[in-house]
Amino acid sequence: MAQVIVITNQKGGVGKTTTTVNLSGYLAREGMKVLLIDLDPQGNSTSGLGIDKNLVEKSMYDVLIREVPIQEIRLETSTDRLHLAPASMVLAAAEVELVSHLAREHRLKQSIEKIKHEYDYIIIDCPPSLGILTVNGLVGSDYILIPVQTEFYALEGLSQLLHTVQRIRVSLNPKLSLLGVLLTMYNKNTLLSRQVEEEVKKHFPNKVFETIIPRNIRLAEAPSYGKVIYQYDRFGKGANAYKSLAKEVHKKCKP
Repeated sequence: MAQVIVITNQKGGVGKTTTTVNLSGYLAREGMKVLLIDLDPQGNSTSGLGIDKNLVEKSMYDVLIREVPIQEIRLETSTDRLHLAPASMVLAAAEVELVSHLAREHRLKQSIEKIKHEYDYIIIDCPPSLGILTVNGLVGSDYILIPVQTEFYALEGLSQLLHTVQRIRVSLNPKLSLLGVLLTMYNKNTLLSRQVEEEVKKHFPNKVFETIIPRNIRLAEAPSYGKVIYQYDRFGKGANAYKSLAKEVHKKCKP
C-alpha cells in the first residue's frame, strides 16, 4: 500500500512544487511506483512535468466534485513509473463548490483509498493556503512534509499550519504525522541561511531533514522545460540534493 505524503506550506515561494516534482521524480527513478496529485489550481506541478494544463480534459476538479475515479484522469509522464493526477484552472472553483458537499474534507481520501494498492508513494502538492483543498490533502495523507525557505520570516505562519495539523489529527486524521521539515533555497555563504537553519532545528528538534536544498538556478529553470531536475541537470547540486532527499524520505517511510 502506498505511503501518502502531502507537501505543504501556506507561505508561497518556499520550493513546495519544486520539491513535489523532484522528490516524485527521484522516487520513481529509484524504482518506486509514484502518483503525483496536483491539488494546486495554479497547476505548477502539472506544467513542471511537461503537461499543458490548458489542454487537460479531466483534472482533480472532476475527482473532487464529480467523483470521477483518479484512474480516469491520471496521465503518464516522461519519467517511468511516475503518473500525474493533473490540476487545471477550474480546480479553483472546487474551494467554493466543496463547501456544500457532505464529508467534503474526505473527498480526496476516499479517492486515494481506491488506488493505494497500485503505488508505493502518492505525493500531494497543495496550494499555498489552508483552505479546503489543503485540508483534503492533510486528511488523505499519512505524512506531512514542510518545505521552509532559509530566508527572513521563514517561520512565519508555521504555527498556524501546525495548529491546523493538530486539529486535523484530533478530529479527522489521527494517523497524520510530520515526516520532516525541509530547508530550501539554502545559501551556505550567508549568515542568514545558517541562522535560519539553527532556528528551524530549535523549533523542530529531530524533525529537520539532513538533506538541504541549495539555492540553485538549474532548479528554477527545469520547470520551464517541463523536466525533472535529473533530466535537465543530472549531476548538478540541485539534482544531487533531491536524489539524497528521495533516499532519506524512503528510509523514513519504511515500516
